Amino acid sequence: MDKKTLTKLEYYKIIDLLSEQATTFGGERKCRNLKPSTDILKIETMQEQTAAAFTRIVKKGRLSLSGCYPVEDSMKRLEVGAALSAAELLRICKLLQAASRARSYGRHETTDDLADCLDIYFEQIEPLTFLSAEIDRCIISEEDIADDASPTLKSIRRQIGQFNDKIHSTLNNLVNGSLRSYLQDAIITMRGDRYCIPVKAEYRSQVQGMIHDQSATGSTLFIEPMSVVKLNNDLKELFGKEQEEIQVILARLSEDVADYVEQIRINYKVMTELDFIFARGELALSMNASKPIFNNERRIHIREGRHPLIDRKKVVPITVMLGDAFDLLIITGPNTGGKTVSLKTVGLFTLMGQAGLHIPALDRSELGIFSDVYADIGDEQSIEQSLSTFSSHMTNIVSFLKKIKKDSLVLFDELGAGTDPTEGAALAIAILSHLHNQGIRTMATTHYSELKVFALATPGVENASCEFDVATLRPTYHLLIGIPGKSNAFAISKKLGLPDYIIEDAKTHLSQEDESFEDVLTDLEASRKTLEREKKEIEVYKRELERLKAEAAGKQKKLDDQRDRIIREANEKAHAILLDAKETADETMKNFRKFGKENISAAEMEREREKLRKKLKDTSSKVQLEAAKPKKLHKASDFRLGESVRVLSMNVKGTVIALPDAKGNVKVQMGILNSVVPVSDLEIIEEQPTYSAKNMQRTSKGHLKMSKSASVRPEINLLGKTVDEAVAELDKYLDDAYIAHISPVRIVHGKGTGALRKGVHDYLRRQKHIKEYHLAAFGEGDAGVTIVEFK
Repeated sequence: MDKKTLTKLEYYKIIDLLSEQATTFGGERKCRNLKPSTDILKIETMQEQTAAAFTRIVKKGRLSLSGCYPVEDSMKRLEVGAALSAAELLRICKLLQAASRARSYGRHETTDDLADCLDIYFEQIEPLTFLSAEIDRCIISEEDIADDASPTLKSIRRQIGQFNDKIHSTLNNLVNGSLRSYLQDAIITMRGDRYCIPVKAEYRSQVQGMIHDQSATGSTLFIEPMSVVKLNNDLKELFGKEQEEIQVILARLSEDVADYVEQIRINYKVMTELDFIFARGELALSMNASKPIFNNERRIHIREGRHPLIDRKKVVPITVMLGDAFDLLIITGPNTGGKTVSLKTVGLFTLMGQAGLHIPALDRSELGIFSDVYADIGDEQSIEQSLSTFSSHMTNIVSFLKKIKKDSLVLFDELGAGTDPTEGAALAIAILSHLHNQGIRTMATTHYSELKVFALATPGVENASCEFDVATLRPTYHLLIGIPGKSNAFAISKKLGLPDYIIEDAKTHLSQEDESFEDVLTDLEASRKTLEREKKEIEVYKRELERLKAEAAGKQKKLDDQRDRIIREANEKAHAILLDAKETADETMKNFRKFGKENISAAEMEREREKLRKKLKDTSSKVQLEAAKPKKLHKASDFRLGESVRVLSMNVKGTVIALPDAKGNVKVQMGILNSVVPVSDLEIIEEQPTYSAKNMQRTSKGHLKMSKSASVRPEINLLGKTVDEAVAELDKYLDDAYIAHISPVRIVHGKGTGALRKGVHDYLRRQKHIKEYHLAAFGEGDAGVTIVEFK
């Protein structure tokens, strides 16, 4: 890729953001060296890696690779048989500890974690835990080796401690005893690794020993008493042995590490590569970016793209297409309207995508593969080279026109500017025609009306514009494909206060063609805004219609339910009245027979009783709402185990206990009975509350009855519920069933792990109103169903 283009499109600023995400030296170096590729297989691989890292970061957080230090120099020293220092061994230890964390991070902990393209990297890592543990045990820090690093070192340090104690004890006796009056201070100090005491210069002859130092004034001499000279000598000898033993320990550890040089190199290489990949994933997350789709047709379709270097709260997304219906896009519009940003967004997205980075745009955005990207953007006026703005631009254009190929992407900002408008426009048209004839994907920004006309008149060339709000004198930064931009110079000048007579005079200097063209653009812009406004209004109307439709359907369902409920309650009330009448009639007849009253015909009384019975039967038949046809035709695949259904021919509720067979027959449990029923005779229903306080009525005899006790089913389905949810629902159901005198009842809890069954049985064991409970017989649910009988 052209280095000058990379700078103009601010690609290196993206690389700086990427490098900030790296946590290792090697990973950061890889980020710094990242360049766009032209190999589609390599690009797709890097995009897959970035996407996999993005997904892992969202699920698990960022991979921690702190401690992954470069160790190649140490590896080379080990290969020639040298021993490593404590600092080098510690760096290797931290590298292996980072490898252990990386291996653990890469492990799939649940079946929901799908394999991805990063698994191959994590599988190559070998933590060598035993080696890092041994180094960590022996070396505390770069300056300190652990006492337990070897038995010999532990023994030497124990002796050093003993000698120190002896020396301190001897010197303390001297300082606090016979020599106290000769000392400058009653302290013990050290000079050159030898224990000394500060003696006044005038008492030099009174203290036998070796002089090691004196104070700056000469009034104090630091003397090592003769009684501790041998002890100090022995101590110094032990210090020498300690250093020798430390070198032995470091040499032993170095030999252990030398056996795994190649694996340590692989670990470092893999972890730096993972750091590079996860840096790309972290950058994608911070930009809210997505993986682009690549094609070999050099087709670009960026959906709601946001320039990554502009504040996310301020940037306006743009949608850009190039290379499908047209291969040349000419963008017009006012200054600071967003033309150059649109140009840079397309170029930068192309570079980022081919470098394996996600782009901040919506999913399914497309990018083509380009061998080179050439951009002529910005003012390149050079005083040193005596180049004007036009000359510098043209020098740049000439340089890359010589290198442009068919699979190049070319971006021009203000093509032909900086010179006579007529000649500049002619040159711009000639250059764009040359590129267009070769099928080279090109984008250009301009203010020239001639280029707008060129785009309108040339097949494969399209106009675009950056929208400008004349009312507020502010650009909206929206890119509009297919609509040429209007200069708005007169409107802006008028808004800013330029007198009308000057503006009118300026219009007289426009040619008839220019004025007509501007009028056409004005009409197009007005028509576009009208269409957009009407489109938004239509969308609002559509949403309102959908809402009203849903609301009407809900109200209709409520009305239907309410009608059915009223009819059912009325029939239930009539049934209750007739039931009371029958009981009264039966009781009256018994009384008549018992007392044998005169003038009463038994046959006549019996006929009256029969009439009441027939009337009761007719009324009872109205209690159940007839459902001759299902509300919805169901397929065999609609039924699930444990689903509540209504058998239409019997008007009875039941539960599916076996899926439909090849003939479309379903096995349904209805209370203590089960039956095979065709799918056409079934209707899937939703569970309804068994009863409520409103359904409870008191008869004329004062007996409390529940008009809906008949709706309490002899079975409850607890499949799919937690133990707590199941027990709460079961408690309510058993109360309902007990009050309705339904016994026995079936509890469907399924087999599964047995946790739900155990929870149900534990609850049943504590209920005093339950006579007994047991698992169902074989063929009736066995271990998945519990039968309960009340007292």
